[in-house]
Amino acid sequence: MASKFVMIVVFVLDLIALGLAVAAEQRRSTATITQDSEKDYNYCVYDSDISTGFGVGAFLFLMAGQLIIMAASRCFCCGKALSPGGSRACALLLFITCWVTFFIAEVCLLAGSVRNAYHTKYRTIFNEDPPSCETVRKGVFAAGAAFTFFTAIVSEFYYVSCSKARESFAPYDREASVGLGAYK
Repeated sequence: MASKFVMIVVFVLDLIALGLAVAAEQRRSTATITQDSEKDYNYCVYDSDISTGFGVGAFLFLMAGQLIIMAASRCFCCGKALSPGGSRACALLLFITCWVTFFIAEVCLLAGSVRNAYHTKYRTIFNEDPPSCETVRKGVFAAGAAFTFFTAIVSEFYYVSCSKARESFAPYDREASVGLGAYK
């Protein structure tokens, strides 16, 4: 049977990652164009940069949860064989889905964090076009949060399915040769 302790630890790590991803979306940096005191040039002023830290924290917590699940299940390919049947097929499908959703979540969180940390450093003369105060797009961290949620659900089901298939394996204990007895 799947370890309840592992499932609880991974659930808590994924829940923290989800909370941090949602917080990162709520606290994205915003920028305003400001003129200098002499009104010679314009420049960008950015507010709080805390969502970068939230995004990186979500990235790390989600990665920790994924590593624990993969270590506990022996990453589907190591350890003793899984018994053929529905549990093994389900575990394989969930394994692939788990890694795909994990990868998408990690890319969204990392890209959002990097983009949020980037601040335009140049300025323009007053009568030119205003500077481009680039910020992270709305929804990047939200997409990371959604895929974090999907990863949390799929990884828990994967772990249970893999544990069930691993426990029900029974090696073939009969004679491996072909019987050549006479028929009567």
